[in-house]
Formats: sequence, structure tokens, C-alpha cells
Amino acid sequence: MSEFRLYDTMSRAVEPFAPVDGQTVRMYTCGPTVYNPAHLGNFRTFLFEDLLRRALRLRGWSVDQVMNLTDVDDKIIAKAHAEGMTISAITDPVIKIFHADRRYLKIEDAEHYPRATAYIPQMILLVERLVARELAYRTDDGSVYFAIGRFPRYGRLSRLDTRELKVGARVAQDDYSKENAQDFALWKAAKPEDERAGAAWDSPWGRGRPGWHLECSAMALALLGDTLDLHCGGVDLIFPHHEDEIAQSEGATGATFSRRWCHGEFLLTDGAKMAKRVGNVMAVADLRAARISGAALRHLMFTTHYRQVLNLSEAALEASQRAVAHVGEFAERLAAPGTTGGTPAMAAIADEFTDRVRSALFDDLNAPQALAAVFDFLRAANADLDRRGHDRAALERAQAAVAFIEETLGIVPPPRTGGMVGALDTPARAGEATDAETPDAAAFRSYVEERLRARAEARTGRDFAAADVIRAELSARGVSIADSGDGTSWKKTG
Repeated sequence: MSEFRLYDTMSRAVEPFAPVDGQTVRMYTCGPTVYNPAHLGNFRTFLFEDLLRRALRLRGWSVDQVMNLTDVDDKIIAKAHAEGMTISAITDPVIKIFHADRRYLKIEDAEHYPRATAYIPQMILLVERLVARELAYRTDDGSVYFAIGRFPRYGRLSRLDTRELKVGARVAQDDYSKENAQDFALWKAAKPEDERAGAAWDSPWGRGRPGWHLECSAMALALLGDTLDLHCGGVDLIFPHHEDEIAQSEGATGATFSRRWCHGEFLLTDGAKMAKRVGNVMAVADLRAARISGAALRHLMFTTHYRQVLNLSEAALEASQRAVAHVGEFAERLAAPGTTGGTPAMAAIADEFTDRVRSALFDDLNAPQALAAVFDFLRAANADLDRRGHDRAALERAQAAVAFIEETLGIVPPPRTGGMVGALDTPARAGEATDAETPDAAAFRSYVEERLRARAEARTGRDFAAADVIRAELSARGVSIADSGDGTSWKKTG
């Protein structure tokens, strides 16, 4: 069995990974804060975690995944106060939307979706342990803060130079948008708006509510034990959130909180991080309205390695729609009544394909390489089917390979209601329109030229993995391309 390798944020290196018991990966993935529906920037992280989950199971391990639902924090309380509602009235509908959205994107169910408000007793116990160990202190208003100056290992994950911190200083609230390098709140004394929103609980320090960082530690420790195999999230959570999780968890237990840390990069729109406060967000509801399948978005997300930023554009989404449509067309061809079978070579084609996908995903989730393998397989398998063989076992191997694509990457679109489309006519000359060119051929030429422009942009940006994916996609459509000093030319070969 191939070695599984994963980049560890703590060590800043790609290292071999395996669960400590050799059987089950205990994985914590930071979930959404449910005051508004999650946007596609959030879902890029959730999709990378879904790919990781699938790859771990492909490796032969079980997965025990926790994805928390943050249903009490400053933003939720502020919205509840502004609308005269309780926090549960705000969060309950958003949680339903989140689950519907992740299913649309074919994100597998985690084993646990704990809501923070269901773990208040565990949070209070954790704070009590930190106070007893003199790593936390109570202030006059009844709030409790973690003293980072008393935890010498603070800053290891984010490589923070603690000499620059103001030891002993503190702030009264968590803010997702800023990097607070001071003492952080574990328990916040209740304010009148907290009480009105139903966001206050009794504690040894008086009425109050948990700090944002505390919530994840309490739920992770309660559901997965003192030491996790793997903790994941977006790069924006490295500091302060995950740094603070480490401090309070290890401060309370004395054990390593997580053996590995894995973080995904941002999704950009027009070069800026997608964020609600910026106003450049796109949600799953927008995909539905535009009839963009979950498979298409998954394809787009996987064209770029999870540790590289990805720019979302309309052209990129359209290209991914076309790419997964080709996967769907192949699946339909396999199921068509006129398909009699393949040749014995299909078994070798399928085996090579699955081996390439395993090797790519086991090497730090190299999804672009896995996608390249998919489209190479489609090209070779379609060519084999064109030979009109009668080997039913070969046909079944191809069908199993399509199931494997769905199992590992989730990029097979739902079946179309109108059946298969006819084959596109081949342009008479590479990249040139002719008077006799059919509408289908013109559309095909436009598609190829758009993909070549995207490939050129990827090469200019030195994203050669994305360029290779586009080449493989075109090859699967029977397009041969050639680069020269005069540019890139193409021709239809099949």
C-alpha cells in the first residue's frame, strides 16, 4: 500500500501520515459560523476537507470526523440583537441551509456536527482546569482570559514572535477579521444583549458565554479525546484561532492537541479574498440559480492544489461545467443500449488510471494530477470503445472506473434528462472557422479556444499543474495541442 503524505502546518513540510492506531483517523474540521449561509470561499475549505476524507478512506482507514457548528459568537448575537430575535432563531434556519448546500456539493456527512451551545458544561470545565493550572485568570467583570505569557509554547503553529506581544494585555471580544496577539477571552461576562438573545449561561464566574476559541477545543476534546490525528481548516484560522486552541487544550490536558495540522488556501474573486464584509461573496444558492452543478464546482476547486490560492471567475466555472459534462457523456455512453463492450485493453487502461489517482491523492492531495488522470482515462477509454469490442468484462471495468471517479472526486454530474448529445463535427482546419462549419463545430471551436486562453493564463502565472489539467481535458475531447514560438495551435484528432 502506498505511503500517505500530507503537508503539516506545524512542521512546514510534507510528511508521512497515518492514524496513531493504524485504523481510524480522528479528524476535527472547523465548520461554519451560522449567522449567514456559508459562501463559496468557506466551501473551498469544506471541499478540500471532503477530498481529504475521501482520500483517507481510499487509503483504507476509517474516519471519525467532527465538524462543529458555531451557533454562539459576537456576530450571531449582534444579528439577533438587531433583529430582536434569539440566537437559535438566527442559527437554526442557517444550519438547515448549510446541510442542504453541502449535499448539493456532494460533501460527505461527517460523523459529528456538534453545536457549540450543546457543549457549554464541557467548556466551563475546561476553563476551570485552566484557572486551576494558573494559565487563566478572572477579571473584575467576571470574564476569564488565557494568559499567553504563562504558556511558553504559544506561537509555534503560526511562527509568532511572542517577544513582540504585550503580555498581560487583553481585548474583550473575538473578531474574526483581526489577528489578536494578546490574551484572549475564554469566558465573557454576559451583557444585557446576550441575555435578551438567549446567549448567557450560569458559570462559577457568573452569567456569561464562551469565547469563540474555547468552543472548538471543548468539542474536539469531548468527541475525539485529548490528542487528535488531524486538525483542518482555512489558512485564516491558523492565527489566532488554531493557535489559541492549542494553548488552551494543551494547557488543560498536558498532551499534544493534534498530531498534524492541515490548512487550505483562500478562494479569490477578482484577486481579493471572498468575504461577506467585502461584498464579493457567491453562495451555493447562486450556483443553483445559474444551473451550475455541484460536480462542476468540485472540478473547479480541484484544478488548483489546496495549498494554492484559487481565483473564481465566470469563465472558469463555465469551463468546469464543460469538463464534467464530458465525464457525464462518457458515463452515458457506457450505459447506452448500443454500447456492446470494450476490448481486453480496457482493464489495463482502468488499472493505470486508478493507480494514478491513488498516487496523486496520497501525495498531499494532488487533485490537479488526479484530474489529469481522469481526462487521460476518458480519452483512452473512449478510443477503446470506438473499436466496438464485445468484451462485457471490459465494459464493466470502465463502469467501475466511473464509479471510482465519483467515489474519490465527486465530479460525475447527474444524468441528463434528454439523453446523449450527438458527436460534434470536426472543424475543417485547426482553430479556423469555415463557411461550411456547423453550429456544433463552431461551439466546439469556441470552447477549445477559451480553454487555450485559460491554459495560457495558467502558464503565465506559472500554475503548470492547472495548465496540465487543461491539456488533459482537451486531449480527452480529442484535441491535440502544440506549443511553438508563434503560440499554441490545435487540431481535432478524433
